Parts: sequence; structure tokens; C-alpha cells
Amino acid sequence: MRTLYYSPQSRSDTVVTLARMLSADITYREVSIPRQDGTGQRDPANPHPEGKVPYLTDGTDTVRERGAIMLYLTDAYPSAGLGPLPGEAARGAYLSWLFYYQGVMEPLLILNWAGVSHPAITAGLRDHDTMIEQLAETLRRGPWLLGDRFSAADMLCSSPFAWFADMMPAEPAIRDWVARCAARMEAGMD
Repeated sequence: MRTLYYSPQSRSDTVVTLARMLSADITYREVSIPRQDGTGQRDPANPHPEGKVPYLTDGTDTVRERGAIMLYLTDAYPSAGLGPLPGEAARGAYLSWLFYYQGVMEPLLILNWAGVSHPAITAGLRDHDTMIEQLAETLRRGPWLLGDRFSAADMLCSSPFAWFADMMPAEPAIRDWVARCAARMEAGMD
């Protein structure tokens, strides 16, 4: 049996939404986590090695990191059509966006928010503006990251902009996409 460990109002919200949109056969376990404002604490009931969420267990198998969990779930529940399967069109783009989020977008967003810049960061990850333009360029052809197909990659990559309005770029293609993603996720929860 799959169990998803989550905490409301955290990074795990997008994964919980995805699991519900997939009608996944999952047990949901709410756990506490340390919060940036000093509230919360590590929950001994949370098996994540670092006490974070989301965390998915499936028998003896475990999955952490949002992109990995989303890939795992969309592969496990293909009938919902929220992620191309191996051999399907746009699988490469789907994987690329999931990993781009984890490896480039989220780190750059955090570094930008924290006011941290360094030539080593720019050499390895590029910069915040380059990342935003990468998104915008794709979305100008959109309406989704995979063209005409909404996917879990849209859910993941739009999530920080939906959560933190002050991080929302002025770029209309991104603003409109974030609104479309929010509407699609809300509709998918009905």
C-alpha cells in the first residue's frame, strides 16, 4: 500500500493535489515539519530521512523529492493522462521539466529570494532571469509546458508562483499559465 506523508501549506500540497487528481490508491499521513517561521517540529512518525515532506512509501520502496514522486505516481496511474509514459510523445520534455524544476528552478528561486548571487551559481545554473525566460519562451508556444497537454510538470513548475505572489514574474505568458494551472488543479479536485 502506498502512503504519502504530507503537511498542509507546504511543498507537499502539489503532490497531494496530483494524487487526488490521479484517484490514486494512497493512504495520506499528515505529519508536522519544522517551518521557516520557527513553528512546527520534526515528526517522529515521518520516515523521511530529513523529516521533510512529501515522502512516498510503496511497500519497501520509498520516493522523495516532488519531481520524483510526481513521476512515480503519473507512471503508476497512467489513465489520468497527467504524464507521458515511456515511448509516448513528449516523454523527454516531461522528464526534462520535472528535473529542470528540481535542479534549476527551485534552487534559483530560493537563491534569488535570499539575495544570493555568485559567478559559480551563474556558471552552473544560469540566473533567475534566464530561467524565467526559459519558461516564458516555452509558454509563448504553450499553453502548457508540453504544448497542448497539461501535465504534472505544469503543476510542479507553476507551484512556487502560485504560492508566493511576490515571486510572480511580470511576463504575461507565465502569469496566464499559472492561472490556468491553478484553475485546472482546482477543477481536477472536484
